[in-house]
Amino acid sequence: MTELATQRISLDLLPGTVLRRRAAVVSGAGVVVGGGLGSVIGLLAGWIAGLVVGAVITLPLVVLAVGEGRRRCWLDDGVVSVRVYGTRSVDLRRASRIELLITEVRGTRAVGVLVAGPPRDKAINIAVATYAGFGGRELDILALRRLADALAGGEEPGGLVYAELLVAQLRAEARGEDPAGKPLYRIAALSPGGRLAHRVPPDTVTQFVAALD
Repeated sequence: MTELATQRISLDLLPGTVLRRRAAVVSGAGVVVGGGLGSVIGLLAGWIAGLVVGAVITLPLVVLAVGEGRRRCWLDDGVVSVRVYGTRSVDLRRASRIELLITEVRGTRAVGVLVAGPPRDKAINIAVATYAGFGGRELDILALRRLADALAGGEEPGGLVYAELLVAQLRAEARGEDPAGKPLYRIAALSPGGRLAHRVPPDTVTQFVAALD
């Protein structure tokens, strides 16, 4: 294995600046909404009740937003890690579970590779693409290539199918396909609508990959 193949590489789908900006917007909105409702409740039921209501609404939103702003994901020598407030890691060479996860929020579908396994039997969802309409954002080609190699080299036999899916995505990118012609977009479009999260059955992924050109 070459030195380049073992170097740490980012698996962040969105730049840190974008995540931090989103976190600031959500945190600000949470403070405004929580403060507003807390003030109303304070006028009606006393300042203690208002303070409690404001805190209950504001704090969870701020914690989630700050966590999303801090989130970083990377691959280092076959081990994928994600850091929010702490760090979780999964060794892809010994992964016990690999799945394709499609999530949908307000018309935007995200495609993730969900992996779980040693060293601490944690699960990590690696976002590889997100689509809205006929456009979207995808993990850069070097990160996809490295992730595909790591999945293909693991002990889990099913990892090869997911690696082939990512390689097919790279080939479509090399041909200059628009998002609607790429495998990740197409498999995301097959997911049932109206569901927050959908795990694509492994057999479905296998059949989809086998039918690709």
